[in-house]
Amino acid sequence: MIRLILLTDYTESFSYNLLKGILSYSRHGEPWVICRMPHTYKQTQGMEGVLRWAKAWQADAVIGRFDNDDNVGLLKENGLIVIAQDYKQRFTDIPNITGNYLKAGRMGAEFFIRKGFRNFAFYGYHDAVWSLERCEGFRQVLAEHGLEKNLSIYEKQSVDDVWFDEAPPLLAWLKSLPYPTALLACDDNQGNRITEICKVNNLRVPEQISILGVDNDKIICNISDPPLSSISQNIERGGYEAAALIERLYNKEESHPKDVVIEPMAIVNRLSTDYYPTSDPYILSVLQYIHRNLTNRIQVDDLVALVPLSRRLLEIRFRQATRQSIHQYISTLRMERFAQLLKGTTDPVTDVAAKVGIDNIKNLSRQFKLIKGCTPQEYRKQFEQQQNREELPDYTLD
Repeated sequence: MIRLILLTDYTESFSYNLLKGILSYSRHGEPWVICRMPHTYKQTQGMEGVLRWAKAWQADAVIGRFDNDDNVGLLKENGLIVIAQDYKQRFTDIPNITGNYLKAGRMGAEFFIRKGFRNFAFYGYHDAVWSLERCEGFRQVLAEHGLEKNLSIYEKQSVDDVWFDEAPPLLAWLKSLPYPTALLACDDNQGNRITEICKVNNLRVPEQISILGVDNDKIICNISDPPLSSISQNIERGGYEAAALIERLYNKEESHPKDVVIEPMAIVNRLSTDYYPTSDPYILSVLQYIHRNLTNRIQVDDLVALVPLSRRLLEIRFRQATRQSIHQYISTLRMERFAQLLKGTTDPVTDVAAKVGIDNIKNLSRQFKLIKGCTPQEYRKQFEQQQNREELPDYTLD
């Protein structure tokens, strides 16, 4: 039986979902005993206090949100398996529960570009690897589309000052942005902060600033006004893999452990991004029609009938607004919706494709691979273990 101390911030859904994944793994064998140590204990008692607790509790392993100057070696020297949950920078001497942060940033940029935005912003921390790399992924995609010059970045805050009130300079930055702007926040907490400042100061969301967070913390997203769109992550899977790593280390089956990498999964759309950034009322009408009728067969002639424009003029103005042809825009949007549905159902791939209006099944795998880098079957397989997992039973924790 493995005795694990989980030292983290339990006010965040990240920690809760990580714990769910750990419990899911532990139930396949002899149940683990898990102690939830409050993060404030380390802050007040130091690593020596954590070690005393671990010894008294006869712990085998610790997963913790450590500062980089914490003496984690003290725990290792006393025979404990130690894994760090990303807080500031990754550790080099112990494995980390980290994330594909570049990919999350890239997803955010691709999402906003598809919606037609031309002005972009990033709000995050200057000393947290997960914030910095999400910003870099965001920037990379904008650079690939020739839009990097339209990016404004605000990274003046330290992650240690998460509750520090810096509203005046932040508000000045938000007011300096060209509207409409697509803003990626480093996480949902900071996305919620932006919605609060905008509401108090009469900045319209999403019309002036569209806001996207990361983590899909449903409580935070839904207390935001308007509700916050967010990038969901495979956090439970990360907890599952971290538990598997602990067991291998406990059984001395692994001598050079690698980091556990949590992957971003999909963008959960809520009202904070429900906006199409074009001043052209005809293109706006066409975009709204496409998004609302994506499951139906959409012909260019159907769109022409919506507006007092010739087919040629509509195609020109649509490309000016979205940087894509009408056909490309619809095809890419369908593939993204298709990818999201793949992860939530075991229906045959062809049936899932039909739900989003994809009728060219012959070329489906090739087109999907161009966008996602793998076939639909491979894409689904990456997530099926988590998606097919049964609901977790109740556990009593020390």
